[in-house]
Amino acid sequence: MKDLIKAIANIFKYTGRAISVIRNTLINLVFLFILFVLVVGIFSSDAPQLNDNSLLHLNLSGDIVEEPPTTDALTSAVDSLAGSEQKQRYVLLQDVIDAIETAADDNAITAILLDLKNLGAAGLNQMNAIGEALNAFRQKGKKVYASEDFYTQKQYYLASYADTIIVNPMGGVDLHGFGTYPLYFKEAIDKLKVNYHVFKVGDYKSALEPFTRNSMSEYARSQNSQWLNDLWESFSGSIALQRGFSPEVIPNYIENIATNLAAAGGDTAQLALDNGLVDKVLTHNDFKRFLKKATDNASENLITLNNYLSFVDQSYNSYNNNGDVIGIVVAEGKIVGGNQPAGVIGSESLGKLLRDARENQSVKAVVLRINSGGGSAFASEIIRQEVLELKEAGKPIVVSMGALAASGAYWISADADQIWASPTTLTGSIGIFGAIPTFEDTLAEIGVYSDGVGTTSLSAGLNVTQPLPENLRRSIQLTVENGYERFLSIVENGRGIEQDRMELIAEGRVFSGMKAKEIDLVDELGGLSDAVVAAAELAGLDDYSTVYIKREISVRDKLIKQLTNATISVFPDFFASSSLVNIYRKMQHQVRDLLIMNDPNGIYADSMLQLPE
Repeated sequence: MKDLIKAIANIFKYTGRAISVIRNTLINLVFLFILFVLVVGIFSSDAPQLNDNSLLHLNLSGDIVEEPPTTDALTSAVDSLAGSEQKQRYVLLQDVIDAIETAADDNAITAILLDLKNLGAAGLNQMNAIGEALNAFRQKGKKVYASEDFYTQKQYYLASYADTIIVNPMGGVDLHGFGTYPLYFKEAIDKLKVNYHVFKVGDYKSALEPFTRNSMSEYARSQNSQWLNDLWESFSGSIALQRGFSPEVIPNYIENIATNLAAAGGDTAQLALDNGLVDKVLTHNDFKRFLKKATDNASENLITLNNYLSFVDQSYNSYNNNGDVIGIVVAEGKIVGGNQPAGVIGSESLGKLLRDARENQSVKAVVLRINSGGGSAFASEIIRQEVLELKEAGKPIVVSMGALAASGAYWISADADQIWASPTTLTGSIGIFGAIPTFEDTLAEIGVYSDGVGTTSLSAGLNVTQPLPENLRRSIQLTVENGYERFLSIVENGRGIEQDRMELIAEGRVFSGMKAKEIDLVDELGGLSDAVVAAAELAGLDDYSTVYIKREISVRDKLIKQLTNATISVFPDFFASSSLVNIYRKMQHQVRDLLIMNDPNGIYADSMLQLPE
């Protein structure tokens, strides 16, 4: 028996050793493969060339962002497998604008070709900023061309800034308007016997309606209709202006689509041409011949956006020697506590950037560029305290709102010296909430129960396997109400808005930037560059440089980025069409936002807004 036990033990021992050898071998092989890819990618890449009579291939592939998100290893791997430049995850807004502005004065660039087929998420204000740069490019006597097989709504918005819009004979233009149609889960939650305890203040604070209702409330419906109409009016009005047709063309195109399409014989490309949405209907080969002739052969010398950036002096990136500086700090993503990677607003990480600006003697003023729907109320307050420290140090701070700056993002903004927004910014949502699900009835349904004793009625703490004690329920509601009153006080004091006016502004209401200016939630309408000028004026500066104040990129993140680029250059088309890649990307941000919610009190100033597509 002893020999048998010893034999079994030896089997496990040697099996374990074999597994360790195999595991270590695999790890070493993977490491060697990564090293090989990195070396080959670095040494095989050629420096980009810029020839005379070139055409800038403005391939806007991926989401338009204002801060490069930190890339985790899994995402880097997915991106590498997804293929070449056509499948990149994001493009920096400032890079696009810098490239267009440089190309406008570059004698080597004669025209721009817009490539929008892989355009990802983009705010209306971001697209408008790109459009304004394209118009400035055209004013230099240079042409912009757009050609796609089919135009989605946002693709067409950018294409409308082109001199010539071309569509494939089998294509068309999809214009359908803006809408918001969230899913509602109350009935499902009831069937699962989950007790969802909601604590909020404000009739218009609709972030939790999907968990408490089966349909949109009238409060939410009325406010959503207002800001959607504001954005759609700006969207459709801009297209009409760029294309030079009357504002009635787009409503007629959408509302009478069946009748109009019948008149065009069911031909969607012809329908777009008949309505003046496109200028030409061409096949791929016909387009190549057209572009070659129209650009005097410049289309033979295409240079992509990423390659052209190596010839561009990027804005907001260099200090003047011993000169005064306007610092730009980007706050993009969900607001949570702690030190967070780029793409998430962490109270510690963003606070550190604001402290760096305050302690740097060269920095005379700060522009805080915000793209966020909110998040943790506690984290928002920690960041606001850093804003106050900046002001106390005598450094003006101007907030520049991006596509979205609502709820907790407005909490952060309220004490700024000035707030700038675009007409299509979504802001406001002054209100907070708390939500706690408990699963005692769900567990009971399958025969699982929680029971015990404690020294007080709150001994169990926040135990999701037991009913929420009534005194804890009341305490949370009081905390939420206190937080809401604090939020109101911050806005009243920071913005100088009388208390009686707050009743018509707060309670979770959401406004477009245009409307927000009318009710004094923002000071001026304009973009980032306008906010920079305003900050310089507040600081009394005539001669200054403007610099992004960024977090330091770790060695690990640099290596991941190099590996990703190298892998793309070696395997440009590997798994380029994988649908799993697209599914992963769509789920990634939603899952991450759920996992990082970490307010210590469980109280959130979050709008949960989703920008319309």
